[in-house]
Amino acid sequence: MSSTVIPVWLVLATPNKVTVRNPRSQQKKQLWSVHVLSWYPERVVPFLSRPTLPALALPSGQYLFSSNAICRSVNCEHKSLKAWFDRVAAMNACQSAAQKVLQGKGLQGMKSYMQRQPAPQSSQCRETQPCERVVSEEEMEAAALTWSKGLNTCPPATKKQHPILPQEDKRNVLVTSALPYVNNVPHLGNIIGCVLSADVFSRYGRLRGWNMLFVCGTDEYGTATENKAREEGLTPQQICDKYHAVHSSIYKWFQIDFDYFGRTTTEKQTEIAQDIFWRLHERDFLIEDTVEQLRCENCQRFLADRFVEGICPHCSYPEARGDQCDKCGRLINAVDLREPQCKVCRQTPVIRSSKHLFLDLPKLESQLEQWLEKSTSTGDWTANAKQITRSWLRDGLKPRCITRDLKWGTPVPHADFKEKVFYVWFDAPIGYLSITANYTSEWEKWWKNPHQVELYNFMAKDNVPFHSVVFPCSLLGAQDNYTLVNHLIATEYLNYEDTKFSKSRGVGVFGDMAKDTGIPSDVWRFYLLYVRPEGQDSAFSWADMALKNNSELLNNLGNFINRAGMFVTKFFEGCVPVMELQEEDKKLLALVSWELQQYIQLMDKIKIRDALKHILNISRHGNQYIQVNEPWKKIKGGDSERQRAGTVTGVSVNIACLLSVMLFPYMPAVSQTIRDQLNAPPSCINTMLEGNGTFVCSLSAGHRIGAVSPLFQKLEADQIEALKKKFGGQQVFDSAAVPAPAAAVEVGTVNQVDPEKAKQLTQAVAEQGEKVRALKAQKAEKAVITAEVAKLLDLKKQLALAEGKNPEPAPQKGKKK
Repeated sequence: MSSTVIPVWLVLATPNKVTVRNPRSQQKKQLWSVHVLSWYPERVVPFLSRPTLPALALPSGQYLFSSNAICRSVNCEHKSLKAWFDRVAAMNACQSAAQKVLQGKGLQGMKSYMQRQPAPQSSQCRETQPCERVVSEEEMEAAALTWSKGLNTCPPATKKQHPILPQEDKRNVLVTSALPYVNNVPHLGNIIGCVLSADVFSRYGRLRGWNMLFVCGTDEYGTATENKAREEGLTPQQICDKYHAVHSSIYKWFQIDFDYFGRTTTEKQTEIAQDIFWRLHERDFLIEDTVEQLRCENCQRFLADRFVEGICPHCSYPEARGDQCDKCGRLINAVDLREPQCKVCRQTPVIRSSKHLFLDLPKLESQLEQWLEKSTSTGDWTANAKQITRSWLRDGLKPRCITRDLKWGTPVPHADFKEKVFYVWFDAPIGYLSITANYTSEWEKWWKNPHQVELYNFMAKDNVPFHSVVFPCSLLGAQDNYTLVNHLIATEYLNYEDTKFSKSRGVGVFGDMAKDTGIPSDVWRFYLLYVRPEGQDSAFSWADMALKNNSELLNNLGNFINRAGMFVTKFFEGCVPVMELQEEDKKLLALVSWELQQYIQLMDKIKIRDALKHILNISRHGNQYIQVNEPWKKIKGGDSERQRAGTVTGVSVNIACLLSVMLFPYMPAVSQTIRDQLNAPPSCINTMLEGNGTFVCSLSAGHRIGAVSPLFQKLEADQIEALKKKFGGQQVFDSAAVPAPAAAVEVGTVNQVDPEKAKQLTQAVAEQGEKVRALKAQKAEKAVITAEVAKLLDLKKQLALAEGKNPEPAPQKGKKK
């Protein structure tokens, strides 16, 4: 597909229309984070005569098509249309705009440019001003009536009582977050993709009065744990104990409110996993087969898929993994890779045969499709979760191996396979069940109760197939009335600035580092949720974090709440004044009530990032209301003006109380601080979110508030610059700083081995390989890819030298030199 015209004139298509926009004439708010489509399917648009692959995707659900694609695919022949595109593309203004945006990098340049633009508002409004809605008389009167009801009849908030079990008269919601690998310290992308998103929804559900259980834990079995233990000179169990504590500490600091945070190395895990295994075996859903596997003789073990890398047999992508190619997306058997390498030691593995057990997915496929049809149509599955699941089903399912030649794992109870353990992706999702079983002996009331329990799974998109295909097939085949996922929520990826997080290179903020920045955990939560990658990849940016803290938190939200409280303290001796509502006040109540309703609708649909914008809209309405009415001036006037100042102050402080409730899922500590400062009644916390939203007067006239103080602090430019430098990777190994190898190496010369440098270079090669993979998947400009491949090859040569090898590979048999 040609993309020469895309950067100049953007062709947008929806199910109803095709429009063309000149980006140079658009306001910045209409250009936001976009990513190059690499796995999205072709889209059917009524104005196009055939399905057409878009070039870019917008979070609004619209797609950008190249002019060539439009010209090829319009229902009628319009030669004049192409001529028009050509004329526009030749205009100096358009060429100048394209040069400014693309900077010679094609679609990758467009992606980078749009990632730097402000995030979209769900209401399509500027961030600096809330939309001016037309409010009807009926809306104003309804809002005033609701307001007047107060908290008199509202039940007080109740604390959680453990164990939490399903109740007959409640909406019972079971929330799981993808189990983090125990041997990895989670970075910000891991945190927002799984545990933080799940925590926000769980807190929100409790405010709504739902009966919530939120469980998670560390995934502790598998090859990665064995490797980490070998690196640190510990046993696998010691590694698990060490890093489970690290994870627990990180999540506690981020205020992740699990009902239970467990682990998979437990007796319950063995018991439940083996029970599911035997039920599948008895129902003939398991098959035996002898398979060829790659074994590294240097490491003395069979290699798990993630520890093999080579050339894809389908598309010749040079950095394909042992289970899947990131470029073409095809599943791969590791033995089919060309020129495979052990990722640990970079030696060439050998092929060995081994007998294994497979889950017969083809036999379960019809059951799975029936269940998926119901679950995806009635539940809230994110678009990427649906698409990834469909892509697995498109070509028909294949048997999936569930055993591995390892020592560290749940043992297979079958006599013929007693030396093997369960493959981690058969075993790990069962961890949700075993973790719940360690929380309560009545765990089956949650996990074998599909008619009474709704199950929400939170994860990043790379975990989708195992939660939507493999694990459901295991439970369907077990035929034991298991609760299957109703709502599958998958995020895209969060990048760090313009690159990826890398622990080895010191790039990015990891969970154990965030608290050392001096920035409160609530501010971290706020910003991560503000840029949550809901519909497309997004990026963490220090500059943007400072901007959002200083503009949204300090100048908008914090400013309004502090002013409202200070007016009560300063002008009315700390007591909420009498309020006599005028039409302007009723209009504000209606606007705030509408924002509250939008917030609830979005949160119900797990649109966490978009819902946050409505909180900020309310505080903007409040700031505008205060500025227009100027209570600090009216308080000095006559009786009517003093009364007006009292009404404005009373309404404002009640809006602040509402904001404290809406903020609770996002910023729990700040929420509590606001309620403490306002001395808010406990019942306000679960009153405001009843039904479609209930904005009542919770702080009535005469209510005495507490001491008021600022909620947020400014993030200074020098502070942010220092943090950006600290986490930019300069302080750790920099591959560019490694001396280049000599121009020529004499044959027969034995190079000096440098183990430490080899270790650093191995990490650098892996990181550079990931970068090349990402560029190819995004179909970046050939020149950009070539430059990065050259860097990768140079690093590999340096690695060979550090390992004492000849950096030039030996000629391959059967190939011409």
